[in-house]
Parts: sequence; C-alpha cells; structure tokens
Amino acid sequence: MLERVETSFVLTEEMKEPGDQDTNGRRLARSKSDGKLSQSSLKAASRSAVREDNKVLEDATDETYIEGEESNLEDDDYDMEHLEGSSISFQDDYMGNIGDSKYMGAPAPASEEAEEKVKKKISENFFYDYTELVSMPFVTPDSNIPLDLLTLVHSFGYDCRKRANLQLLDCNTATYIAGNQLILLNLKTKEQMYLRSISGRGIGVIGVHPDKTYFTVAEKGVFPKIIIYEYPSLRPYRILHDGTELGYAYVDFNYNGTLLASVGSNPDYTLTIWNWKEEQPILRTKAFSQEVFKVTFNPEDDEQLTTSGSGHIKFWEMALTFTGLKLQGSLGRFGKTATTDIEGYMELPDGKVLSGSEWGNMLLWEGGLIKVELCRAARKSCHQGPINQIMLDEGEVITIGADGCIRIWDFETVDTADSFDDTGLLEIEPINELQVGKNVKLFSMIKMKEIGSNFWLAQDASGAIWKLDLSFSNITQDPDCLFSFHSGAVEALAVSPLTYLMATTALDCSVRIYDFASKTPLAQMKFKQGGTALAWVPRLVNYTGAQIIVGFEDGVVRILELYDPKGLTVFAGRKKISDADINLRQVFKPHTARVTALAYERDGEILATGSKDQTVFFFEVEKDYKPIGYITTPGPVCQLIWSSNSHPDSTLLIICENGYVLETPFPTIKEEEENRDVVSYEIKDMHIKCFHFSSVKSKILRLIEIEKRKTLKKLKEKEKEERRKQFTAEKGEDGEKELQAEEEEEEQEEPLPEIFIPSTPCRILCGFYSVPGKFWVSLGGYDAGFLYHCEFPLSDKSSAIAKKKDEPFDFRLLEDTEDNPIQTITFSIHQDMMFCGMQNGAIRVYILNQDNPSLMNIEDYWHFNIHDNNYGCIKGISTSFDDRYLVTTGADSNIFVFTIFSEFELKKDIRAKVPSPRDFDIDSKIRAEIGRKTAFKIQQVEKELAWEKEKHQLGLMKLQNRFRESLESDTIVVHAIQSDHKISSYRLVKPSKYSKSKRTSLSDRRTSKMEKFEKEGAGRKDSQKDTDGRISMAEESIIEKGKKFRPKTLSEIIVENQIEKTRKLILKAERAQLKIQQRKKEWEDLYKSKPQDDFEDPKDVQAIKEAQLYMGDFNLKTAPDYKIPEHMRINAAKKEEELGHLDSMAHSKKKNMNKCILSLRDLKVAVIEEIQCLVQELKDIQSTLHVSKHIPIPQVPQIHPEEVPEKRFQYDEETLLNFKRQQMKIQDATSSQLEQGGSAGSGGGFFRLSSRKDGDLTTRDSLSRSSKASALCVDTAKLLEFEKADPIDIELEIMKRDEIKYLYMQQYLTNRIKELIVTFDAELRLLRHQKLKLDTQMKLSDLHHVTLFQEMLLLKNFEKQENVLQERVNSLDREEQDMQWKINETLKEMEEKKNEIAKLQDQEKALYAGFQAALGENNKFANFLMKVLKKRIKRVKKKEVEGDADEDEDSDESSEEESSLESDEEESGSDDEVFDDSICPTNCDVGLFELALQLREKRLDIEEALVEEKKIIDNLKKEHDTLSKKVKVVATNLNVAEEALEAYQREKQQRLNELLVVIPLKLHQVEHVVFGEIPNDLSGTLVFSNHSLGRLQERIVQLHEENSKQQKLNKECRERRKQLIREKREMAKTISKMEETVHQLMVSKFGRVIDLEALQTLSVNTTLEELKIKKLRKELMNAKEMKMWEEKIAQVRWELMMKTKEHTRKLHQMNDLCIEKKKLDSRLNTLQNQQGNAFQGPRKADIVAREKVTELIQLQAERILALKEEIALLRKKGGLILPPIQPPQEKKMKPMGL
Repeated sequence: MLERVETSFVLTEEMKEPGDQDTNGRRLARSKSDGKLSQSSLKAASRSAVREDNKVLEDATDETYIEGEESNLEDDDYDMEHLEGSSISFQDDYMGNIGDSKYMGAPAPASEEAEEKVKKKISENFFYDYTELVSMPFVTPDSNIPLDLLTLVHSFGYDCRKRANLQLLDCNTATYIAGNQLILLNLKTKEQMYLRSISGRGIGVIGVHPDKTYFTVAEKGVFPKIIIYEYPSLRPYRILHDGTELGYAYVDFNYNGTLLASVGSNPDYTLTIWNWKEEQPILRTKAFSQEVFKVTFNPEDDEQLTTSGSGHIKFWEMALTFTGLKLQGSLGRFGKTATTDIEGYMELPDGKVLSGSEWGNMLLWEGGLIKVELCRAARKSCHQGPINQIMLDEGEVITIGADGCIRIWDFETVDTADSFDDTGLLEIEPINELQVGKNVKLFSMIKMKEIGSNFWLAQDASGAIWKLDLSFSNITQDPDCLFSFHSGAVEALAVSPLTYLMATTALDCSVRIYDFASKTPLAQMKFKQGGTALAWVPRLVNYTGAQIIVGFEDGVVRILELYDPKGLTVFAGRKKISDADINLRQVFKPHTARVTALAYERDGEILATGSKDQTVFFFEVEKDYKPIGYITTPGPVCQLIWSSNSHPDSTLLIICENGYVLETPFPTIKEEEENRDVVSYEIKDMHIKCFHFSSVKSKILRLIEIEKRKTLKKLKEKEKEERRKQFTAEKGEDGEKELQAEEEEEEQEEPLPEIFIPSTPCRILCGFYSVPGKFWVSLGGYDAGFLYHCEFPLSDKSSAIAKKKDEPFDFRLLEDTEDNPIQTITFSIHQDMMFCGMQNGAIRVYILNQDNPSLMNIEDYWHFNIHDNNYGCIKGISTSFDDRYLVTTGADSNIFVFTIFSEFELKKDIRAKVPSPRDFDIDSKIRAEIGRKTAFKIQQVEKELAWEKEKHQLGLMKLQNRFRESLESDTIVVHAIQSDHKISSYRLVKPSKYSKSKRTSLSDRRTSKMEKFEKEGAGRKDSQKDTDGRISMAEESIIEKGKKFRPKTLSEIIVENQIEKTRKLILKAERAQLKIQQRKKEWEDLYKSKPQDDFEDPKDVQAIKEAQLYMGDFNLKTAPDYKIPEHMRINAAKKEEELGHLDSMAHSKKKNMNKCILSLRDLKVAVIEEIQCLVQELKDIQSTLHVSKHIPIPQVPQIHPEEVPEKRFQYDEETLLNFKRQQMKIQDATSSQLEQGGSAGSGGGFFRLSSRKDGDLTTRDSLSRSSKASALCVDTAKLLEFEKADPIDIELEIMKRDEIKYLYMQQYLTNRIKELIVTFDAELRLLRHQKLKLDTQMKLSDLHHVTLFQEMLLLKNFEKQENVLQERVNSLDREEQDMQWKINETLKEMEEKKNEIAKLQDQEKALYAGFQAALGENNKFANFLMKVLKKRIKRVKKKEVEGDADEDEDSDESSEEESSLESDEEESGSDDEVFDDSICPTNCDVGLFELALQLREKRLDIEEALVEEKKIIDNLKKEHDTLSKKVKVVATNLNVAEEALEAYQREKQQRLNELLVVIPLKLHQVEHVVFGEIPNDLSGTLVFSNHSLGRLQERIVQLHEENSKQQKLNKECRERRKQLIREKREMAKTISKMEETVHQLMVSKFGRVIDLEALQTLSVNTTLEELKIKKLRKELMNAKEMKMWEEKIAQVRWELMMKTKEHTRKLHQMNDLCIEKKKLDSRLNTLQNQQGNAFQGPRKADIVAREKVTELIQLQAERILALKEEIALLRKKGGLILPPIQPPQEKKMKPMGL
C-alpha cells in the first residue's frame, strides 16, 4: 500500500492533486495495459503541470484549519453481533459541516491538539482539467500511430445487470455505465455523450447529487478514485482518494448533499463517510466480511446509515465517544426468519427500516431485530422473487420486484405493522400494482421530475429501459419501452458485406439488427433458445446481402432474411411501418449441442457448422442447404476458417478448444441417387490433417533466459578486461594476481528454469491462416503471452491422434499479454491492420505490412481499455465493408461502434518524415501576427453583431412558441399525379385542457376492489384446500410409518378388532343421523322454497319497476313540473368531461386521417423513387435501340412544396444566400410577392436537400434494377466493340432477339410507370372521399362543441349555489340517517332489556319451584319456610371506594334504594308482627332453613336486577320518543331542502333549454308540413331521429304482440292452477293413507308408535363401547406385567438353585477337610506316643508346630461356622448374603517340613 503524505507535504501535495499525480510520474508508472502515453503527450502533460500548479495556487484561499489526528483503517472484523466503531479523522472539518449538531460542543482529543496540521482549504471555484486526468490510449513510443486511431461514435449496449446503473441528471438526460465510459443519454433526441474513465480500469458505480448539480463516478482499479463532476458543465470538481482497494460497490449523498458515503467491493468492503467538498474522509470502517450491495443515509437523520448485502443488513450510527467520533454498526439479527440477501431497503422516518427478501416478502426492522414480516393474503409473498428496491414517494411505499411488478402499499399500514402470532407474519394488500410486462426483471427505478406527472424510469435486468406512469388513473399511460438491449454477454457479431448493418445475438434468445452508421436499432427477433454463433451470408450466395445465418444453443441453425417493409405496397390507413423487419427463411438442426462456429466457403458453395458436440457438418448451399455429411473432431469446435483466394485449394481450418487443429479439404458432393436410404451422414473417407498443440512456452522462456545470460556474460567479460588493463597499468603483475583471485571467488550461475508442460492442455482462443498448411493461434492459461506459428505435419496414419504432440515452429512475443490473452482477431480489408479483442475488454490494433503472413512487424500497436476490465471479455470484433467503422461486442452486454482513422492519413503519419525546423521557422512571426489580427477582427465583428444575433434569436423563439409549439401537425397537401385532385391534412393543435382533465370514476374503483376481493377469496379457498391436502398427506404418512414399525401382537389385534367393530357401529349410526339430517334439510329447503300467499315473481317486480320508470306520463324538459331524474342531472364537471371526450374523439379522428395522408405522401415519395429508377432503366434500354423505335419517356412527377411543409424550416447556407439575393431584387414588391419569393427560396433548398437524401435512400428493388441496367450497358458496350466488323448470321439472330427483348422491356417499364401513377391517384381519390365524410362529421362536432361550451359556462354559474343546496341536503340526510341509526340501536337495546327481564322472571319462578320441590309434600313448616323465603329485609351493599365522582353518585342512588327497601320491610313487618326468622323452629330441618335463607338472598338479587332493568327501559323509551320527534323535524327540513334543490334544478334546466342548438337538416328530413308546405315557424316542432321514430313504431307492433301473448299466457296459467289444486288434493289423500299404514306397521312390530330417528341414533352407546375397549386394554397391560414378574421370579429361583449347589459343594469340601483332620489327629497321636518314649522332655520345635496346627484348626472351625450360618441364611427367603471370611494375611501358614 502507498503511504499517506504527512506534515509539511500537506501544503503542496493537497493543492497539486490530481493533475500532478498524473504528470509527475504516476502516469508513467501505470501499466501499459491500463493505458500509456506517447512521447508527445508526455511532453504536453509536463507543460500543463506548471499551468495547473499556478492555477491551483491562484484559486486557493488563505483559510486554514486544524486537522485531527488521522486513524489507521482497521482490517479485522469486530464482533458482528455487537457494535462496531472506527476512529475519527478530520473531526473539526466534520464539525463545520454538521453545524449545530449535538457533537459541536465536544472538545478535540489532546493527541490531536499536540499534532496539528495546517493546510489550505480548497476554493469553491476550483476545478480540475478533464483532459489532464482522463485515461488515454497507449501507443508504442516512436511509432507515430495517432492517439485517435479509433474514435467512439455510439454505444448500442447497456449493462442492465449492474446495480444502480440508471441515473437521471434532469428530465431529459439519463446516465449509465458502459464499460470504461459513462454515457449521458438525451431521452428526446437519443444523442449520446461520453466521459471516459480516469483510471482506465473501469467504473464501479455512479451517483447523483440531490440537487442534480453534481454527479459522482466511483471507479475501479488499484486504490481507485471517486470523481465528482459538475453538471451540466461536466468539469471535474473534486477527486476523493484511498477509499477502497480495488473498486467501489455503491455511493450515496445525504439528504442535503453535504456528505458522501461510499462502500468498497471485494476484498476490503470499506465504508467511508466523506466531506467531499474538501476531499477528506470523516469516518472509515469495514462494513462487513461479505459482499455489500448498498449504503444509504437516513433522509431524516444524517447521523444514521444503513448497509445491506449478502446475507446481512447493518444499521450504523455516528456516536461521540471518549476517543472521538465513531461509526458504530449493529448487525441485524434474523432470528427465526431465514437468512437472506437484501437488495432493496428503505429507512422510515421513525428510525425503522423496511427491507426486502429473496422470497419476495418485506421485513420490518426495529432495534436490529425483525419486528414483523409482511406478506399478502393467504400467505402469498409480496413479490414472486426478490425485492430489488423500496422507496417512499408522496406518502406511499413503492416496491420493485424481479417479477416485473411494481406495487404500492399504504405507508401507515406498513409503519404501524406488528405480528399477532408466533409466525411473525402480517397479511396486507397493495393499494395499486402495475405489471410492466412478461419476462421483465425490474432492478432499479428513478423518478422523473416533471410537473403534473408521475413518470419513472426503470432499469430492466432483461435488457431494457422503461418509462412508467404510476399515476394509476383513467388516463394512465401504458408502460413504454424506451430502449431495448441485449441482456447478458453478446455471443456473436456479424457485419454486412454491402452496407452499414450489423447483426448480434446472445443467450437472451434474441437476434438484433443495427444500422451503425445512422446509430439506429432496426429490428429484432425472439426465439426460444439463445443464440451462440452468427454469420452474414456472402453476396455470392445472396446477392442482395440481406440474409444472416444464426446458430443456437440447442444445435439448431436458422437462416433469416432482412427486408424493408416500406418497399411493400402502402395503402391508406396502414399502420406505422418500421425501417426493417426479419423473416425466417429456413431451419435445420445438424448438431445436438450449441453451435459455436459458422463459415461459408470462399466460393459460397459449402456451409460448414461446428459445435460443442465435436462435429463439423457440411451443407451444399445451392440446393437449399442440402446436407453433405459430417466429420467428428477430437474436441469441441471453437472456430472455423476457410482458406482465402490466395490459397491454391479450398480447405477448412478447424480449431478445437482442447489444443487440436484440423484441416479438411473441400468435401466431395455426390450426385443424388434415386431410392437411396441415408443411414448416416458421417464422412469417413476424408483426408484430414491434424495438429495437436504441445506447450513450448517454458522452452521459449528458457531460450530467452539463455540469450539474456549470454549478453550479460559478454558485458561482464568486457568489464573484466577493462579492469585487468587498469590493474595491470596501476599495480603490474600483483594487481593481475589479485584480480584472478577475486574472479575465482565469484559464485556460480543459477540453474536455468526447468521445462514445464501443463498436464491439462491450454485452451485455444482463436487462430487464422498464414500460408497454405500454416496458421497462427492464440492460447489462454499458461501459454498466454505469445502468438504461435504452426504447420501441419506430414500425415502419419499409423500414429493415433490422441498421442500426437506437435510443437509450433515460430512465435511472436506479445507485450503485456501474460495474464491478458488475445480473445479474438480480425483484419482490415487491405490486411494492413490487425484488430485484437483482449480478455480484459481492451482493444489492441497492430499496424502490419501488406502480404506479410509471418507477422514480423507486430511491435507497434495501439491499446485502449473499452469494455469492463473484470467481466467485459471481447466476444466479437469486426470492421465494416469499407473499413470506416469498427464494431466490438463484449460479455458485459455492451456494443461499441468506432470510426477508424483514415487509411491514407494513417500511412501518411507513419511514413512521413518530420521536416527540419528551418522550413517552419522562416515566416513564423509574420504568420503569427496575421493570425492574431484575423482573430481580433473576427472577435470584433462577433461583438458588434452580438446584440442583433440575440435579438433575432429571441424573435425566432417567440415566433416558434406562438405559432409552432402549439401545433401538433401542420397542413400537408398531397396532389394527384395525373389529375387535379388533391387532399389536405388537418392543422392539428395540441389537445386542450378539457381533453386532458379526465376525472376518475368511483364506481370503477369499487368494481376493481370487489374483483380484487373475489380473487383473494378464491386464492384463500385454494390455499385452504392445499393446506388441508398437505395435512391429510402428513397424517397418512405418519400412520404408514407406524404400521411398518413393528409386527402386531395378538393383544393388539384383539384391541384393533374391537375398535374396528365399534367404529363401524358408530359410523353406521352417524350415517343414519346424517341421512336424517339431510332429509330434514331437504324438507326445510322444500318448505322454504314454498312461496307465500302474497309472493310475487322477482322478474315481474323488476318489470313493473322498469315500466314505472320508462312508461307513463313523460313530460318534456320544457314542462314547468318536469322533475329531473337523479341519473340525468348534470353539473359543470360532467359537462367539462363530456367536452373533453368530444375534443379527444375529434382529435383522434383528425390524427388518424393525418396519418393516412402522411402514409399517402410517403407512398408518393416511394412511387417517385421507383419511377426515377424505371425511367433510368428505360433510358438505358433506349440507348441500345434505334431512335425510330423509341417510346416517349413519361415525365417524372415532382414533390410539391405543400406536400413537405416541414422542409420550410430546413435550410443551408446556399438557401439563405438565394433568399438574400431575391430579397435584394424585389425590395419594391408587395408583401405577397415577398412571401412567394420566400417560399420559392425555401422550396429550392428543400429540393436540393431531398435530392441528396433521396439519392442515398434507394430501395432493394431499385438497386437490383440499376444492377440489371448496368449489366445491360456492359453487354451493349461489348457489342459496340465489334461494330466495325460485319456480323455473321448467328450474331444477327442474337441482335434481333436482344432488340425484341429490349422492345418488350421498354413497353413493360412504360406500362409499369403508368400503373404506379394510376394506382396512386386511385388511392388519393379514395382517401379524399373518406376525408369529405370526415369533414362533415367535424363540422357537426364543432357545432356540438359550441353548444357544450355554452352549457358548461351556464352550469359553472349555477354550480356555486347548487353546491350549497346539495351540501345542505347531504348534511340533513346524514343527520337523519344518524338519528335513525340511534333509534334502531335504542330499539335493539330495549328488546335486549325486555329479554333480560323475562330471563330474570323465569329465574325467580324457577327459584320458587325448586324450593317447593325441596320442601316436599306434607311438610309442617312449609308456610314458615315460605314466609322466610318471601320476607323483605334490609340489605347493606358493599361499596367499592375508588375516589371517583361517578361512583359517589352511584352510592347515593344505592342509598336511596336501601331506604326504599327499608320502607318495604317496615310494611311487611306491620303485617306479621310476631314473625321471627332469626331462629330455626324446633323439629324443623336446619338444612331447609339454611336453604330458605340462601334462596332469599338470590331472590333479592333478582328483584334488584329487575328494578334496574325497568329503570333502564324507561330511560330508553324517553330517549326513543325524543329521537322520534327530532327525526320528524329533520325529515321536514330535508323535504324542504330537496324541494329547494329540485326547484333550482328546474331553473337550471329551463336556462339550459333557452340555449340555442344548431342542427342542420335536409328538406326531406322535415316532416312537419302545413298544407303541403313547410311553415315559417318551427318553434313548436320536435327534432327526432329516424332510428328512434322507427323504434317507436316498431314498439307499437311489439306491444300488440305482447298483449296477445300475455293474454294467452294468463289463460294457460289459470288452467295450470286448477290442475295443481286437483293434484294437491290427491297427494293429501295419499299422504294420509301412507301415514295410517306406517302407524299400523309400528304397532304390529313394536307394540306402539315410536320415534324412528331416536331408534336409529341411539342404537350404539359410544361411552360403553369406549369403556369396554379401555377395560380390554387394561387387562392386556396387567397380563403383560404379570408375565414380566413371573419371568423375574423364575430368574431369582434359578439364581437360588445355583447358590445352593455352590454351598453344597463347599459342605462336601468341609467334610473332606474334617475327615483329613481326623486322620491327621490320629496319626499325630500315634507319633507322639511313639516318640514320647524316646524323648523325655518336649522339644521346642514340636511346641511351635503344635501351636501352628492348633491355630489352623481354630481358623478352619471358624470358617465352618461361617459357612453354616451362610447356608442357613440362604435357606431363608430374603436372606442377606455376606462376603466370605478371609483369613488374616499376617497369619498365613508357611509350609512345614516333616
């Protein structure tokens, strides 16, 4: 990395950038592939450096400020789930920009005060020089190749998949990136301006200032720059450095435009906040560790930013910490929501963020978390695919999706959205939506700032720029595709061999034709597969040069023909004709994979096609592309080249991707054989040469290294020789010895590089023939950097192709192509220039010597980066048929057209020698003085004429605004050719304001909402069906898995059988119940369908209503009691809309007629062109005939000036001079003569212009005819050469035949001319007749327009008072509706209260009935307990004190109720003075007494509730009475207001009736006659249409017929009624009989009449069956548990048996030991007795032995006892087993010898 310039260098370096950076050596350090300067340009750059320094120092001010300590960029990521921070840099500068921010008062750190840096502040008027900054082409030094060898003239491409690659600078200028250029496009004129990249490495992203006064160009490259240009001057204003490492991904200004945020691309993803006017970074940090798509400021708060990208969204905030200002970032956490890439988002005013997702839903973020996920109804996604942009416009949220839809959402709904369940989803619906089109993928959108409109420009990732109207009204325009482009890489390119046309194709399934000379796209054609190869059919095959051949990715080859539709016969009324169209001629499929190459043989006889399927197919062109056969290749074919005419034989060079190159001869064409069945088209007997490329690059590098070392060795030897001589001269022999010692100490040379051959062959990119049998190839990968010259080896049939290894015999080193190989190569026509398309999108041009196939002089070249350096590999490059243009296509979707520097000038520049300075400096001072004087004079004249110039310009502009701007089309008069007939178009003015102001209809909106609701309902039903289906599928899968899990046991089978039996019983009962319910429903439906006694047919009711409306006493509008129906009332707005509708209809009819007249004018132009061609052919033919046989040549018609009025405003210098001369000649003439002179002058200018233009625009037919004529001329010239010789008989016969042919052609051409003229005149007369009818209609519409306008003025006068009356009626109507609603609510509430009272009374009755049942019969204390129950007592209510005044009032009311209850109790006490309910009487049941007390409390509660409900009912009755009175008053007032409005309507209608309406009538239309004559006074007549009169007369007949029909129908209905009554009586008798039969059957079967429904439904006791199943399951579980315990008992018994066996074994062992002990004791006793005799006293050893034996016996006895105890324990149940007793270790017995 480059280090930053510190301390004292800030003063100078800050002022010198960036011009000095380029002039002081940084341009020289730039790599040659990025763009290099010639020596002349370097000298110019060095001279301009001094001027730039002086300019900067003059413009800069003397202001200084303190610069804060700059922090280093932290590359390491902080914890992504926590806040991130970065240190402040240039804090004081930021403080000056944010003004009164909360950070203003914070002091700067002490370290910053310690290290203060003083620098100059950049002046606001300072600008950089664009010419010093812009990247220039590299030209080899001393080559004299001009820098402008190629000049960009137009771009047909658009990188539609680049983010934010469409910006708007003003309402007419859009800008976008195209490779290394920024294109400024005028949307109206479609003109393009270009700004080249500064670095030459491409442009990353662009942005526009909010004020549209600046725009940014963020570039790519090593530490790229951000250049801010001023608009519209396009001067570089500021340059920002060191914001990222390799390229910028996004830039954005804040709302005020004072700050700029940028984010870098891979690998650093640096986020930087700039004070761009001072070219200083404020804050900097790493945005994220993955790709970042976007960064934006919050429009409401500049201190908050948001970034989004691959799998993340991050929220940033500028925070002031103790270490300075930090940029803290908080990563958004997705939580339960799946992680998604976020393309589009929007900051809401309250700080929340609304983002899109990959699946099309919107995510609402708050506090770094997802608050809610927004979707459409039925869980449908908001868009089908990712949401690429979200915007807030005029209080509405706009989302743009990759599905081509734009949807408008309510901002309040989105802002206040929140989830109501665990899913986190909220369903909302858009307000409006727009489907732009099929296969549209919207990427971004920007609003056009046009007043009174809502137009947007949209970037379509499918290759288009759209203009969209988002007003969503009745006058909303349809989406308009302004420009259409290829989407993705442009795969192939072909240029016409005849004219300036080119064809391109791409994988977007389209083929497009362009006219690159006029910069116009002509035609396109869509297919189902993407195009991969393209070639223009040569003129040897198609002479007109109008055919192209296209290969597609599915192996299909199509031949397309381009034709001009204007050449067809044009009829009146024909629609707009395009400039060109494409027609499909032929289709065939020779391959199974993508077609990669197409090539025609040099004579046009053979077509060869290559493919990825490793085959090359040959076709015979002359016989409609009859297949010849195919050959297989050892690898995928990438290029096919036929040998040129310089080769003796026609051969095909086949280049394969995997290193194989083949050469095939001309395939033999076999004649057709009859009845031949083709089994295979494979050609097996073709002699094919093969070359298998083997890498030699390591050998070449080794040779270069050897040569280099040889050169160095020679230089070292020379140096040694000189040193030896010097040492010998100075020190003699001693010096020579020292020198020899030093040479011996020198180290040995390093080893040479090893030979390396890559294991995988490098791909061959392109190649071409040099001489027969030899060719050049360019390779990629390791072998890049050279052009290899190869030769086919001698054919060796024995060696296999796969094992062949061939090496090139020559090579050419290509400078700076090690990592940037040549992708495609083409040559100019004269083979003097080689155009190379590079892998990084650059163009390289080598200057060659003609006829030099060895390419010895390819050292000098011109190199410039054009396409995108990262992904803009050049796919196609080609020159025009005359080498005037060069066209390139790239993988970045761009198509560039260049003009090539003139060949003559190029040769002149290259070969010309620079003359000596003396030749130029002889008269340099004189020449300079003359030049200065001339320039001064020109300047003075311009100053003198400046005022006059501006005056005339203003006058011309005013005249144009007054007379031309308001015109939509001027009058065009088309004259017939033979007759005097003519037809003129309408002089159309732009539509009036009435036709534009069309209001929306509320009914239409409601309809659309209902339709939308119905669609949503259908969608919900479908979704519910889908979800039900999914649930059922899941359940079935679970059941099947359970079934397959394990085999069923017997118990499970029993339980399942019982369950199945129960289920069948229940199902049977349910079916019976369902059948009963269905029958009941059928009966109910039948009874419901039974009409009431007063039923009337709805059709009859509707007919009666229509009769009441449209029949009866119809008054005329002039009648005093005429009442205007509601639907016929008119106001000014409706009348204005009617007026606008009339204007638009008249305008459209006139416009259509004008189009027809224009097409007629175009037809006349075409006819005249064809007549000119025919006349020329006729003259050529007559030149070969004798004068006596000539037919008079028809005169060529001329175009009248009236037919082309637009030419009056086109002029040139000659036209102006003619006009000036005529003005000078006729100064004394009248004004009319002046006008005639002016028109004649302008007309003459037009004819000169039109003759020039028409000369260029010749049709295909005229070309063919002229070619035929030229052929005839050649033939006649050849015949004239032999005129001197006497012709022989055969020649005389030929001449006679030619004469007959020429006479026939002469007559045919004359008749053809007459036919054209007659046809045109007939078309004109037919259209003239139509226009006369339209003129009549237009006059009638004008009269109607006058009437409507008068009515509108009258209605506007009445509108104010009418609005007042209408508002009065509306307010009273609303008031009446409100009161009526209140009355209805009161009635509902009263009804509810009555129902509650009835319920309370029922509860009281139930209470008494229950108590009476509890008492039972013959209870002694029944009367006493009943008195206790009915006694009235005083009840104390518990008050809940809450401190409110309302509750105090409630307590007062409760106290009043208590006093009333107290008085009731006193009255009851007076009746029963001795009654005491506090003590239960003796022998009375205490439970009954307590029950009486409890029920008394309930009774009192019910009575209190009844009192409350009755009070409420009384209040509601009072309120109802009051409202009823008010309703009557309001109804009276409403009737009065409606009568007043009706009276006003009648007055308005009377005033409308007073208006005069003009209706033109013919005499036969007047049927009101008096004594056979038309009266003078027609005021009492009625104007009625014939159609309506006829309808009325027909209606009379229809009514008579209807009356007879109705009478007949009435009679039939009466008869039908009598019959139905008889049938009803019979059915009643049948029903009674059947009921008696049913009763008898029930009695006979059941013994009584029963309910069959109850019998069917109660046949199964489900509870009992469930309990049985439960019992069975429990029994099975208990049996299973018992079995388990039995198995445990058996196990324990077996263990007991084993222990018993072990103990038995141990007892046997103990018995054996006891027996042995006994034997030993007896033996011991015997020995003692025997030895005792010998020894009197006991020995010491015997004593010790005895003690040991005694111990052993005791130990064994103890062990025996322990074993016995253990055996006893084991015999007991549940005994505890102890561990065996171990003998002590220290007392172990040692072996004792006897």
